[in-house]
Amino acid sequence: MSNKPFKKQTAVALARGTARLLSSLGYIPITEFSLETGRRVDVFGIAKNGSLIAVEVKSTREDFLSDQKWPEYLDYCDQFYFAVPEMFPDTLLPEDQGLMKVDEFTGVIIRAPTPSPVKPARRKAILTRFGRTAAARLRRFTDPEGML
Repeated sequence: MSNKPFKKQTAVALARGTARLLSSLGYIPITEFSLETGRRVDVFGIAKNGSLIAVEVKSTREDFLSDQKWPEYLDYCDQFYFAVPEMFPDTLLPEDQGLMKVDEFTGVIIRAPTPSPVKPARRKAILTRFGRTAAARLRRFTDPEGML
């Protein structure tokens, strides 16, 4: 039996808990946010002050070891975190990046990352993309037949 459906279900649940944690910290989160590079960040959030946070959800050790695209996200956020379940082996994760322990309902920040401010021009582009993504998702929800 394949673990793939379980892994996907777990990742979705962890992303939900991560989004709830970000909301409790004052961020507006979006899951599966696409960057201009075409890469998708698991959970991406914006604070009132425009601060950008990216979170890569890793459900298992194997998930982390098989997917090493996360360094490509670093230029697109002020803070980068890994969100992992309670039993995840933390020693696998880079110490200069943030760490959250999450479940399907919420989470807690274990370690803050080394901040790395986004360049102003890129920040403006990300804020525009974020706004358009959020508006398009709301539009699809409220009027799916009206989308072109």
